Amino acid sequence: MFRTGALPRTLLTSLLLLPLAACATSDGDGQDDKAGAAADGFPYTVTNCGVTTTFTQAPQRAVTLNQHTTEILLALGLQDRMAGTAYLDDEISPKYRTAYDSVKVLAKEYPSKETLLGANPDFVYGGYASAFEKGEGRDRTGFQKSGINTRLNIESCAEGPIGVDDLKTEITQVSRIFGVPERGKKLVAREQKGLDSVAARLKDTEPVSVFVYDSGDSSAFTAGGQGLGNDIISRAGGRNVFADVDKSFADVSWERVIARKPDVAVIYDYGGTSVATKKKRLLDDPALKNVPAIKNRRFAVLPLSSAVLGVRAADAVDGLAAQLHPDAK
Repeated sequence: MFRTGALPRTLLTSLLLLPLAACATSDGDGQDDKAGAAADGFPYTVTNCGVTTTFTQAPQRAVTLNQHTTEILLALGLQDRMAGTAYLDDEISPKYRTAYDSVKVLAKEYPSKETLLGANPDFVYGGYASAFEKGEGRDRTGFQKSGINTRLNIESCAEGPIGVDDLKTEITQVSRIFGVPERGKKLVAREQKGLDSVAARLKDTEPVSVFVYDSGDSSAFTAGGQGLGNDIISRAGGRNVFADVDKSFADVSWERVIARKPDVAVIYDYGGTSVATKKKRLLDDPALKNVPAIKNRRFAVLPLSSAVLGVRAADAVDGLAAQLHPDAK
């Protein structure tokens, strides 16, 4: 997981986020939403992470860098307008697998500048600030000078706490950029329906205290109060014991973990270190033996791809709530 720039960087399935259209000219109800170069709604000007762009037409050859941006476009049914994709944190969501397989994978991680430009993109959509690393020749200013428009997921440049509500902004703006605003509205509505369902299920429950274990040995790399993970925990009926940390992610001492006595340890699942290995590290540390979460072996799992601003958010809240409050109906 990246720890530089902004955020580095499925649980229970539902019908909330089924791809909204199989082709780029349908809004899912058989009605033409005029996607494409001649669509209504252009020119469209938007300021994103300090970069103002005027789109005179919808992108036709988009490249996505990072899993959550890839899944946003796939959820909007835009795979036929993707010239390439790169960098998964884990497995692509099964509901988007067929669409994903139709898109060329440019690299396992970030592609070189030459490989990226070889895809002849007219739009590059990054999930993390590292997607537009200047030292690698992928800076947004350079792309803009080359006539290639860009977007960075807004979680990566947020100046305050990010929550699930910010997903509405991300989906709305992206769907406008691609000339498919109706698909965006439907996707937002389905997300909200899922969130409302979980809220109703948990209305009579008391929050449990949660410690997020992302990684770390000499210290714990955990979720602070600024990132989406904190909001997901709250909506799932938890209370992040490090919500007072003014960062999305931070290293904290094990002494602080012990002092805050979390009831549940939520393990972020990604990369080469398995959940079983992370769980063993916590259980084998004698200093943690009296921490309620460890003593009572109360663990929950959240894929990292579900803890960033993307279309897994409602499913993430639903799935984590089921683990934190299994008896809530």
